[in-house]
This record gives sequence, C-alpha cells and structure tokens, in this order.
Amino acid sequence: MIKGRVVGRVWSTKRLASLPQGGLLEVDVEGGGRIIAFDPLGCADGEEVLVTQGSVAAGHFEGVRAPVDALIIGSIDENG
Repeated sequence: MIKGRVVGRVWSTKRLASLPQGGLLEVDVEGGGRIIAFDPLGCADGEEVLVTQGSVAAGHFEGVRAPVDALIIGSIDENG
C-alpha cells in the first residue's frame, strides 16, 4: 500500500463505459511523486489516503474488468 495526500481532482467528461462510478484524484505520495488514483469513497482535497496499485486495484471490481491501476482503499483518520 502507498500512503498519500489528495491534492486535486481530474475531470473527465469522456470515459470508458467499464470505468465504475467514482472520481479521479491526484495524490501526492510519500517519498515523492504524484499519481492519479480512482476514488470510490468520495475523498476530499487534503485528505490522507491509502492507495493500492496494479492487479489488486483492478481486481477489486466484481463483474467488470475495470481499467484501474491505482485505487484509493482507505482514508486515514489519524496517525498513531
């Protein structure tokens, strides 16, 4: 998993039909870099999130072959 912070949204009016409902968010990842992650949770700008990538991200969706390479799987409430 990757820890990051939401820094913006990506708007796309034209999308593949196989892409499930959700948003596309820009996430600054720990250690540097930025990725675009699919967000089924409705996370907000500034929110700390957990992201998974690759086959785990794509395999999350049942009944559809979603073209997703990075998936937000959780919102971090606090670091303990």
